[in-house]
Amino acid sequence: MNFPLNRRSALRAGASLAAAVALPAWAQAQPNLRFAAVFSDKDIRADMMKMLAKDVEKDFKIEVFLNSTLFRQGTELVALQRDNLEMGNIAPQDISKQIPAWSLLTSAYLFRDANHLTAFFASDMGAQMKKMVEDQLKVKVLGPTFFGTRHVGLKTKKKINVPADLAGVKLRMPPGDSWQLLGRSIGANPTPMAYAETYTGLQTGAIDGQDNPLPNVQNMKFNEVMSQIVLTSHLVGYDLLTLNMKVWQGMSPDKQKAFQAAADKAIAWSTAEHLKREKELAEGFKTAGLDVYAPNLAAFRDHAQKVYLASAEAKDWPAGMLDKINAMK
Repeated sequence: MNFPLNRRSALRAGASLAAAVALPAWAQAQPNLRFAAVFSDKDIRADMMKMLAKDVEKDFKIEVFLNSTLFRQGTELVALQRDNLEMGNIAPQDISKQIPAWSLLTSAYLFRDANHLTAFFASDMGAQMKKMVEDQLKVKVLGPTFFGTRHVGLKTKKKINVPADLAGVKLRMPPGDSWQLLGRSIGANPTPMAYAETYTGLQTGAIDGQDNPLPNVQNMKFNEVMSQIVLTSHLVGYDLLTLNMKVWQGMSPDKQKAFQAAADKAIAWSTAEHLKREKELAEGFKTAGLDVYAPNLAAFRDHAQKVYLASAEAKDWPAGMLDKINAMK
């Protein structure tokens, strides 16, 4: 059946078409946000992303790409900056390559635990560091994604209480200057070795130990070739849930608020799950026969921060921020 098109109908149709053309392309339909990360679908943070996707599904569709299937590890930040990616899980070490001041946030014993990490990013200092990223790198930091605390695992049965006890110990560390500095800061002899080679390295004696969060120890079965885990807690591991700035700025204030709230909720859940798993694994490794204990953490922290303060990296740290972070309750 055909209806005549009168002048009023034509004007309404024209106005609707003009409005659609005026809207940005991504706003005309539910935006598809591609998220890229190095971690696997077995990681707690994979479930964190499912939670976030569910909570924002009314306004956005989050498509998750894990195991570096979309972008190679370490290239996600540049992809965000070039508008080739909408969301990413970014290592603070990658940010520090472009903003040297951020190397402070990658140093040993900066954060005592996950709560300290969360409190920092919620503080004025955290806002200052996030603003650096937003202003200089043009990406939006939604929050830190805690994934465990790094501890020293050793093949040797020698008891470790202070950094001097690790003198001469060949401790596997990831390749790279920042990781070697981390190894030296806790008193060890850092030995660069690929992650996939670490099990064999421990087995053959090419290295004396490794450092990783307990979930990684379980995943890679390092516990099979170690006798002890020293709970040095020398680095609170975290990455950053990050959003393309154009996507963020394209949201209305209400949608920005809702998206941030959903991210905060998912991150808090993920943190709690990681802490629970770490506690379970520490007990499980003890039951399995490994010696699991805490050394003199004050001695380790003091030694590590002195090493970092004497390094070239510290020259770029914001004045007074280290002391303020140490003083946080």
